[in-house]
Amino acid sequence: MSGLPYFDYCLKHLKNEDPNVEKVFGRHVHWGYWEEPGHAKLTVDDFAQASENLSQFLIQKSGVQNGISVLDVGCGFGGTVASINDQFTGMRLTGLNIDDRQLERARQQVLAAPENTIHFQQGDACALPFADQSFDVVLAVECIFHFPDREVFFREVQRVLKPGGSLAISDFMVSPFLAPVLPRKLNTGFFGVCDVQYTHSKYRKLATKCDLDVTFEKNITKNTLPTYRFLSSKVLGKGKFSFFDVFGWITIVFLELISRLNFLKYSIFVFKKKMP
Repeated sequence: MSGLPYFDYCLKHLKNEDPNVEKVFGRHVHWGYWEEPGHAKLTVDDFAQASENLSQFLIQKSGVQNGISVLDVGCGFGGTVASINDQFTGMRLTGLNIDDRQLERARQQVLAAPENTIHFQQGDACALPFADQSFDVVLAVECIFHFPDREVFFREVQRVLKPGGSLAISDFMVSPFLAPVLPRKLNTGFFGVCDVQYTHSKYRKLATKCDLDVTFEKNITKNTLPTYRFLSSKVLGKGKFSFFDVFGWITIVFLELISRLNFLKYSIFVFKKKMP
């Protein structure tokens, strides 16, 4: 995920020590989750908490517990690793990202708590640089649409997971009605090139193909909708627009529209590796 415009935007403003961007994107770089989206306050603090809530949702559903090994693929600035590090002990935590700029910040910001270890490594999600059966849990929070091939990634995860281990992902799913008219790789501008061809049914078929069981599946689109209004009005809609800001604002407004029309769904999946 090197050179993506939205990470360029975040890194630029973080380097300039913008306090609001630090609070919004300094830890997590993903959508927010609100239990009651109608009560979203759309403040910087509200969105920062909502972003943490999304990580917590995946952490809980994946079955993270004390004393296990966890791999966060597409770890960004290390926010989900930091959340696990804050809550659990005896953890062996690894964050993987293809972009060294993100890892540099993660290494500076996320330090292991006592009895935990943290390692951030540069690498490709479709060629995981780890031994077979290395991890109890693998996470991929809002990044899988950037990977070259979901099936290759799933097979790599199946390889590095221990028997009974879990993979938890969040992803944007297009409706079956819209999928046939979209190209497999869509250049969204601000968010880079995304593979938009996956649906819920395709994930179920992929799980079967890769010898994984689906243990949890939920469409949480309505819980994430305040993200669009926050980003368009509070982050990209203030001050003088830069080139990236304009692309970002247009993209966010469009994504909100198709999400409200139910053409784009934000979903959580958890898969489990079968026992021998």
